[in-house]
Amino acid sequence: MELYIEIKRLRDGAFELLRGRQHPRQTADLYVAASRLCGLSAHVCLDLGGYDSAATHARTARACAEAAGHEGMLAWVRAVESLIAYWTGRYEQAARLAQAGRHHRAPGSIGARLASLEARALAIAGDRVGAVAALADAERSREAMPGHDEVPGIFAFPAAKQFAYAGTSHLAVGGREHVQQAIVSADSAIRLYRSAEDDDQSVGDLLAAHVDLARGHLLLGDLDGTEAMLGFVLASPPDRMSASIVRRLTALGRELGGPQYGGAAQAAHLRERLQHTAVLAASPAAHPPELPT
Repeated sequence: MELYIEIKRLRDGAFELLRGRQHPRQTADLYVAASRLCGLSAHVCLDLGGYDSAATHARTARACAEAAGHEGMLAWVRAVESLIAYWTGRYEQAARLAQAGRHHRAPGSIGARLASLEARALAIAGDRVGAVAALADAERSREAMPGHDEVPGIFAFPAAKQFAYAGTSHLAVGGREHVQQAIVSADSAIRLYRSAEDDDQSVGDLLAAHVDLARGHLLLGDLDGTEAMLGFVLASPPDRMSASIVRRLTALGRELGGPQYGGAAQAAHLRERLQHTAVLAASPAAHPPELPT
């Protein structure tokens, strides 16, 4: 909540300055700053499951990026809009928004981000061929990355995050070969994040990669491996878990209740632990109430 309030203070300050008189170049810089701050606001709302608020902030971020004529931010905002569509179940629209973002000529890792988002959305939508093609596009974009990211942190797309997205995509494509590739990708994401500097680590992506790793083992019939991979998640503070992680845990819990496990005690116990963690993470005590706009 403290971080969101600071973002809001800076965002309001940027809009206040835009009411004054500046050199045209300063006005463009202010619009870029405002776009980034609105984008950060959208991400906070997205992590908390406030998808309507996230969409409002994203629209404002896009309007500011358009006013500044900043191709990088226009592409990045499309990525945020794609995320919002994905987590509200509009997978085909999520893929289209990612594709639209790829039309902007921008330096850095944004091309790999957008292709990865497209791959994940297409995989969930059932377009296996399109998903595999987009994953290949993401790898090519990473290899041919034009220049460096202008701003680090959440505005960049590190290789670790790309591996995390690839893991989710391969799981959604399905089939033993893709499940095995998902395990390799998720494991690579975890290894890279753990070896990164503290500021370059993403708790959310670490949790997501562990859940994907667990689900990969589950799909291969390895309940012991599933339980081992979930250890990191179940030991994590619930207030560090975003809305998307709660949804992943809930879905995995449902899967463990499937008939193929025949009511196995290990599966039932693990399902109870997942449900308990998801309830704690989704409780009002774990996250702040409605955020101010």
